[in-house]
Amino acid sequence: MARGMNAPSPNFGSSASFRSAGPRQTVNASSTSMRWAALGEAGQVVAMLAGLEPERPSKEVRNFPALIRDAEKWRRDLVDNGCADLAAVMEPGITALLAINARGADCKPAALALWREFVTARSAMLELLPPTGEMGPRRSA
Repeated sequence: MARGMNAPSPNFGSSASFRSAGPRQTVNASSTSMRWAALGEAGQVVAMLAGLEPERPSKEVRNFPALIRDAEKWRRDLVDNGCADLAAVMEPGITALLAINARGADCKPAALALWREFVTARSAMLELLPPTGEMGPRRSA
């Protein structure tokens, strides 16, 4: 990305979008949804800085907050912690990438490394979704 081009703020409005609650506190479904969306935006920024095509999120990625909402508490807690941990990596990572880019240096190798970390962490959280089987997600009355 060339100097002077419009780039999103590394904090995406405020760090509250990443850390609406402490990293080890239980948060509600709305907070998880907001964090997941903010992390998705952060991932798109990193992909752009890495020179990758914008990613079209899969149905599973788009619906993740709704799907994990009905999961067991231990799964939700792991996702909450995973989101907080990923935010702790992405926020300073994007700040560093934008600083490198602002100096006119090539940030693509570092952005690609951060992109791989993002994709790996996101995949690990997606693995926490309960199995759906052929009849859709498990529901209880």
